[in-house]
Amino acid sequence: MAISLDAVWSVATLLAGTVVLRPYVVGFLAFFLVAGTRDLGQVRTLGFLLWGFLVALGAELLSTRTGVPFGLYHYTGTTAGAELFLGNVPFFSPLSFPFLAYAALCLARRALDPSRAGSRAGRLRLVALSGALMTLLDVVIDPLAVRGARWFLGHIFFYPEGGIYFGVPLSNFAGWLLVGWATVGGYIWAAGDARPGSPRLGMALYYLVLAVNLTVTLWIGELLIAGAGIVVHIAVFLLLYTVSRVRLGRWSVERLSVTS
Repeated sequence: MAISLDAVWSVATLLAGTVVLRPYVVGFLAFFLVAGTRDLGQVRTLGFLLWGFLVALGAELLSTRTGVPFGLYHYTGTTAGAELFLGNVPFFSPLSFPFLAYAALCLARRALDPSRAGSRAGRLRLVALSGALMTLLDVVIDPLAVRGARWFLGHIFFYPEGGIYFGVPLSNFAGWLLVGWATVGGYIWAAGDARPGSPRLGMALYYLVLAVNLTVTLWIGELLIAGAGIVVHIAVFLLLYTVSRVRLGRWSVERLSVTS
């Protein structure tokens, strides 16, 4: 019994360390829980969180051993005694993917035609766009993360062979795309309805995560990384806005023709 209590106390202490070391992740997670509960409902939000966490954890455990799907990278373990780890992976890392996937899903829901989300083709488009939008967040997140020694993240991981995109291999983006597809696709398959509420808070979360990462990138003086991220996301925003306006215009014309 004493050993069990010691184990529980140890896990609780390390989890508290995660909260102290990663308050920004905890803040984004809290935002997601509030937004998701108002949008999807409590049960679906917790299901999304658990599913996304398991997908990301599996991908990270596999990648740090085989290089699939993110490419080979290693956690340094420098904070292993200060925050919670699951195997060789810090707990906060796979915990981040569900709220990133949810934010991307909300943005995709806003851009695409909600009346077609119930069809197979509509669901496939939604999953495809959600995965792409989540991956586009990583054009800022991962280049910043590999420079963690220069800000409060710390030097927690590295790619032994580096990468062509500001030190990040292209395989990493392929991994993000697959994880995004698996997370959103699994949720939609299980829930059967991707749009029970409003995606507005989730969209706000998407741009809040982007803004925080761009701010830190500028703060450490990485102007090229920040510039690339800004250009990419301005282009994406304009594209999504155009698609949304065209969709709304078509919907208005169709509604007018029906009521005439």
